[in-house]
Amino acid sequence: MSNNRSGVFIGGLLVGTAIGTLTGLLIAPGKGSDTRKLLQKSARAIPDVAEDLSTSVNIQAYRISNHILSNWDDTLERLQDAIAAGVSASYQANIILQQEKITNNTDYSTQNIEN
Repeated sequence: MSNNRSGVFIGGLLVGTAIGTLTGLLIAPGKGSDTRKLLQKSARAIPDVAEDLSTSVNIQAYRISNHILSNWDDTLERLQDAIAAGVSASYQANIILQQEKITNNTDYSTQNIEN
């Protein structure tokens, strides 16, 4: 969960930086030609920022998918253990029931012979 939050934070940081830079340039007192040059420079940097953001998102997606797969493997193993325990308990209960049935039949037969 924290990996997802860090990816969102980095994306927000990059977008906030770009917006803050543009706002600062538009509000800053300066010659129009200087401001335009700065805007052009910032516009040229946008592909790099987008690539960094894309890389960050891909890394976070990879981490999240690995985490999910790891959790799935653990869950599947626990489920298999629980099923095996249930099958074993059922088998043991069946043996006990069979023994009780034999005991009850023997007791019934003994009672019939005595009567």
